[in-house]
Amino acid sequence: MSDSTAHRKPRILVLSAYDAGSHRRWREQLITGLESFEWHSLVLPPRYFRWRIRGNALSWLNEPLLQQHWDLLVATSMVDLASLRGFHAHLASTPAILYMHENQFAYPESQGQHASVDPQVVNLFSAIAATTVLFNSDWNRRSFLAGVQGLFRKLPDEIPAGVYEQLASKSSVVPVPVEDRLFMTERRALNSACPHLLWNHRWEYDKGPDRLLMLLDELAAHGQDFRLSVVGEQFRQQPDEFKAILERHRHRVVHWGFLPDRGEYDRLLQDADVVLSTAVHDFQGLSMLEAMASGCLALAPGRLAYPEYVPQGQLYPSAPDRPDEESRGAARCLRTLLGSGSAAAVPEKWRMSRLLTTYEKAINTTLEKHRVS
Repeated sequence: MSDSTAHRKPRILVLSAYDAGSHRRWREQLITGLESFEWHSLVLPPRYFRWRIRGNALSWLNEPLLQQHWDLLVATSMVDLASLRGFHAHLASTPAILYMHENQFAYPESQGQHASVDPQVVNLFSAIAATTVLFNSDWNRRSFLAGVQGLFRKLPDEIPAGVYEQLASKSSVVPVPVEDRLFMTERRALNSACPHLLWNHRWEYDKGPDRLLMLLDELAAHGQDFRLSVVGEQFRQQPDEFKAILERHRHRVVHWGFLPDRGEYDRLLQDADVVLSTAVHDFQGLSMLEAMASGCLALAPGRLAYPEYVPQGQLYPSAPDRPDEESRGAARCLRTLLGSGSAAAVPEKWRMSRLLTTYEKAINTTLEKHRVS
């Protein structure tokens, strides 16, 4: 081996089979932030969910990049890593990191698009095929491993021993980072008399718009004044609650709808006082973390990944099956926060400059593990 070959940068191929906004942003963070590696990307557009998660290895069957040799594969949780390695035999011995932005075991059962077991099996087989499995939150990791156990209990026979233990031993948590530029440089004063409330999530049922409506109505009924911004990714079909929120609270609205300009969105994060979550499904909560880094108080249910970074006093009691009761509890919690002088909890552990070092260590450890084996 020549000296130049021995000291070349490791070549890494990132595979993103559903390159949605957060997945693309995470991928670009690694590529721009870790210059000690030579990065290449292979992506598919974020549409046709069921076809993407089941058919991505077939879609990439004749992809020239997959004919090449790589030092490492980094695949997102939508990638059918087992099939991909089977279709391209020379990749079977290439070390691979599977990054779990989400897992198909923990989606709400009411979502019909996840009724099939196929997406869960893709996650499971990919995790088995991977050298290292990284999750964006401990909640994601725990719910995946619990889901695997639940699936194994349903299968009729011939389940190999030790699979769960192997998956647990090669799994760890490395969140999607928050860019350093978003972190506040000085503490902001909270407008407790008329706080600017921010709800910044996808406009879908799993983010709890019904609970948001009830929470806002509860605040208004108790005489709590507020301003309101409801932003986030929108779709052609939206829950009816958004129309009701706009009708009842239009006079309070500062921003409504998707903000395509990132600078305008960042300014909104800096202007808001409290960032809200009413979600029944969220694997990390990057939008919450960004707002907290920008100086917002958080108000979130005591479930999912939120207890990993939201202070106890900013978590309201979780009652997923009783949204009216939960919304009343959220309103009480917010009124208490506004009167307590609580400060924003800055999520320093999620800062990109810190987490990139953790990603680099995970990559180098996976490469070294492969060399040793």
